[in-house]
Amino acid sequence: MSINPLSALPASVASAARTAKNERFDRWWIMVAAVVALVLLLITLKPDPYKNLFLFVRDGVWRTTYITIISFVLVIVFGLFVGLARLSKHKVIRGIATVYVEIIRGIPMMVQIIYWAFALPAIIQEMGSAWNIPSFMEYRPDGIVMAIFGLTFGYSAYMSEVYRAGIQSISKGQMEAARSLGMTYVQAMRYIIVPQAVRVILPPMGNELITLLKDTALVSAVAIPELTRRGREFSSANFNPIETWTMVALLYLVMTLLATRLVAYLEKMARYER
Repeated sequence: MSINPLSALPASVASAARTAKNERFDRWWIMVAAVVALVLLLITLKPDPYKNLFLFVRDGVWRTTYITIISFVLVIVFGLFVGLARLSKHKVIRGIATVYVEIIRGIPMMVQIIYWAFALPAIIQEMGSAWNIPSFMEYRPDGIVMAIFGLTFGYSAYMSEVYRAGIQSISKGQMEAARSLGMTYVQAMRYIIVPQAVRVILPPMGNELITLLKDTALVSAVAIPELTRRGREFSSANFNPIETWTMVALLYLVMTLLATRLVAYLEKMARYER
């Protein structure tokens, strides 16, 4: 006769053990596998157009991933600086950061991307003509670089508010204790406050990652050949909008689900550390 080893434990301990065992496998991976299987099934059963479409847009998938990763890394860094500036005791620094956040949050992301891609280069060229600077007059920025700048500049404002809320959620006693041990304000923020705040803000930070990934579709407005742009080109050339946008939607879903699982894993690691 087999004996369940959990039956010999107290009820509370056994319940915790069962919960830990169940959490070892993230059931949401089943959805990821199902969506990937659906993509493979469409490609296998109907090579024309699904396989041809996938081969056509795969460079767009890579470009979307590249833009998302680079932009998000920059957003994490600049968002932290702006968030700290919003909490600064210096009125000028706090005022500049506040004005930046309020202005950026009031302008649609697509308008910001278009401004960085078209208006800013035109301004630099006009300055070159007015000041007779040849390098300014011939300024032709790389489209992907300007798209990344646009996304970074816009999303840093939102991320700064996430950081600010996370830092303010940490008890003031933590800062007082750090200062009483001889730490400077910068050292206390670096070693005590910010590490604790990062654990708190992981869920909203993950939400910003998912939103940023989906908003990379906006850079198609400035002729960046990412996934949405490549899908539009294929649909226009082959006149099959249903198949095209079904595949594009599934590919976006795969990427967002993978990003969500990554954030969930980081949250679990932070929970274990506590």
